[in-house]
Amino acid sequence: MQKRYLLAPGPTQIPPEVLLKMAEPIIHHRNPLFESIVAEVRENLKYLFETKNEVLIFASSGTGAMEGSVTNMLSAGDKAIVVRSGKFGDRWANICKAYGVETIAIEIPWGDAMDPADIEKALKNNPDAKGVYIQATETSTGAKFPVKEIADIVKNYPDTLMVVDAITGLGVFELPQDKWNIDVLVGGSQKALMLPPGLAFAGVSDKAWEFNKKSKLPKFYFNWAKEFANLQKNQTNFTPAISLIVGLRESLRMIKEEGLENVYRRIDILAKATREGAMALGLKIFAKTPSAAVTAIVAPEGIDGQAIYKSLWKKYGVTGAGGQDQLKGKIFRIATLGYADKYDVITAISALEFTLKDLGYKFQMGVGVAKALECLKDL
Repeated sequence: MQKRYLLAPGPTQIPPEVLLKMAEPIIHHRNPLFESIVAEVRENLKYLFETKNEVLIFASSGTGAMEGSVTNMLSAGDKAIVVRSGKFGDRWANICKAYGVETIAIEIPWGDAMDPADIEKALKNNPDAKGVYIQATETSTGAKFPVKEIADIVKNYPDTLMVVDAITGLGVFELPQDKWNIDVLVGGSQKALMLPPGLAFAGVSDKAWEFNKKSKLPKFYFNWAKEFANLQKNQTNFTPAISLIVGLRESLRMIKEEGLENVYRRIDILAKATREGAMALGLKIFAKTPSAAVTAIVAPEGIDGQAIYKSLWKKYGVTGAGGQDQLKGKIFRIATLGYADKYDVITAISALEFTLKDLGYKFQMGVGVAKALECLKDL
């Protein structure tokens, strides 16, 4: 028998309470019972996003809301400033390209820190840019971007939107949409919201809705104005992912009960313990500004990062993630968001020590676990 531990950056672990709710007999989506569930979900999504505005709900992966952030806000020929510093920054550029939006790319080496001054420079050189599209966490590198500092710059440009892919940031660290002047904040169900994949979210500012009125790009399934209108009746435009929304009600209740500040503190400590445990083993953290959501760890010289990832999973039952694209074989990743606790980190670092020993890496057994324990003692 082998017990499995899911510590990937998505999908993540699902609490038993949420699983049980999703296992209840399915209900019809056009009746008062479902409408009462949606009404509660709407209010608690506002709590999570820290916004007074509506948060749209889609039956899709997070990429659906990313695509909608382009098609519902821009028109063909518009300019968008896109930060390309990983696989998902590249995705913003690819979505824009697919719809005839000109991209002004800010190229940053994967894992490097981002300077908000680069955004300001791009805006001064392209004052007609309609949007700045960035990640809160670049999942492929484990890097965290300075969202607040960038939003403080963009807010001074009334004809430019601040759009943030927070799929691996929402519910992990502070991202108050209204306070920070984020115009579109995108989320996904399979990360810190502790659900299976299948739901995407978009918090939309008043400024963004004005852009929506002028957008001429084609839209059908991801028609945000129609979704907004239906949500006012506690309904969705098309058939929703009913069981996922039932589970979402429970996961949002759990987040609210713990409190956002406590959630952020817990995840921050878990991430710190993961980083410190890895560094105690002589390993390096890949991102210059690491995110609490996922820690990207550089594989030791002479050892394939994919071999580490695969051994963790196959032999020791710990599912993390390998490197993607140009980082394949160079890094491996361990996530600490959502339904994660201190024992998950201890398990992950223990399994990492076993794996490294198997692969011939020289170190003193137990030092990584000891350092992680030291970080976790007050959690």
